[in-house]
Amino acid sequence: MAKEKTQYTCNECGGTSPRWLGKCPHCNAWNTLIESVAESSAPTKNRFAALAKTAEVTTLADIEATDVQRTPTGHDELDRVLGGGVVEGGVVLIGGDPGIGKSTLLLQALDALQRAGQKTLYVTGEESGAQVALRSRRLGLDGSQVQVLAEIQLEKILATLSAHQPAIAVIDSIQTVYSEQLTSAPGSVAQVRECAAHLTRAAKASGTAIVLVGHVTKEGALAGPRVLEHMVDTVLYFEGDTHSSFRLIRAIKNRFGAVNEIGVFAMTEKGLKGVSNPSAIFLSQHSEPVPGSCVMVTLEGTRPMLVEIQALVDSGGPSPRRLSVGLDRDRLAMLLAVLHRHAGVACMDQDVFVNAVGGVRISEPAADLAVMLAITSSLRGRALPKGFIAFGEVGLAGEVRPAPRGQERLKEAAKLGFSVAVVPKANAPKKNDKAFEGLTIHGVDRIEEAMELARSLA
Repeated sequence: MAKEKTQYTCNECGGTSPRWLGKCPHCNAWNTLIESVAESSAPTKNRFAALAKTAEVTTLADIEATDVQRTPTGHDELDRVLGGGVVEGGVVLIGGDPGIGKSTLLLQALDALQRAGQKTLYVTGEESGAQVALRSRRLGLDGSQVQVLAEIQLEKILATLSAHQPAIAVIDSIQTVYSEQLTSAPGSVAQVRECAAHLTRAAKASGTAIVLVGHVTKEGALAGPRVLEHMVDTVLYFEGDTHSSFRLIRAIKNRFGAVNEIGVFAMTEKGLKGVSNPSAIFLSQHSEPVPGSCVMVTLEGTRPMLVEIQALVDSGGPSPRRLSVGLDRDRLAMLLAVLHRHAGVACMDQDVFVNAVGGVRISEPAADLAVMLAITSSLRGRALPKGFIAFGEVGLAGEVRPAPRGQERLKEAAKLGFSVAVVPKANAPKKNDKAFEGLTIHGVDRIEEAMELARSLA
């Protein structure tokens, strides 16, 4: 038998090379070439012929366009991340660590959609039908009428979708599906790319909404070629510590809604339940204020959330450490330099540890003011007053810059009973508003003013 010819395919761009190279010659990414079986060069029927269609050039004004119709999934937090619900013909890719709860949530969502009168299909390539049924009974979904298909061959899955015409179908997972047209193994770059392209085309042609479950690499990125994320309409990441009961779903890409939306779930014995007030998760329950703690209001998509920032300043050795969890470490070093230069608070010989409570990641610069106040509070051993919040970006010149949508942040803080707020002067309301009743708002222009105000309030 002749030896099968192999080639090396880039995991990032899909480019091929006849031999392994450290750097992809097409996209210059390092260590992304994976060995695969080369496709036969014999002339075959063009398997992409069905994907081609004739189109005419037309102007935007002449194209009829209406708002997309959305079908609620029965889970408010999932609907929030999706932009309001499932879109007809939309393709969603959801990825996360093993055991995080992807299959559990999707099975719950399919059951809720089926009970609302929608036709659903759950295609499992990793489990048998009996395993899916056992999970549904553990989740309390007794008498569920969700249709299940245990299959990994693409052609059979497409035939089933065409025959049953479900409103929404889940493919769990895309890495287990393979096409007979290719000789490479399931999960390879070519198989994932081809199967995802055919499923996406089937969704657009039939109007069936398809959810693809994707594996993740040990670095946390979605496994498979990068083009997989470009093909689909929505990309969701399932995050959370398996040792914690809370899970976060974050929208990274959404053609039908806002990106960086966040949905919060709690894992219970009966599956995942939405958390309507996630601020309670990210706030520690102190009976009395403690030094080194400051609450801020962060924005996750369109949702304002209160998060507690904790800082611990301790005497360090000759090389003091700067560690942060949930915040950018380089930004912490920059804030310490600004604190020393413009507010006269020196931490050169101190270890500084900063943590965002609850495992949330804060990437926006509006956390600067809260971080600096928490560090100063810990250094001096004096707690900030009860019901105190702060937010605002701090520049290298010591100025406090406004945060986007400051009014919404203040309304969220007032709604949850906070009484004192230190914010950028540009974010302070210009007139008395009933939405801010009970909340005393102090506007500051510079970091020195904020520090002086915090000392007078403490």
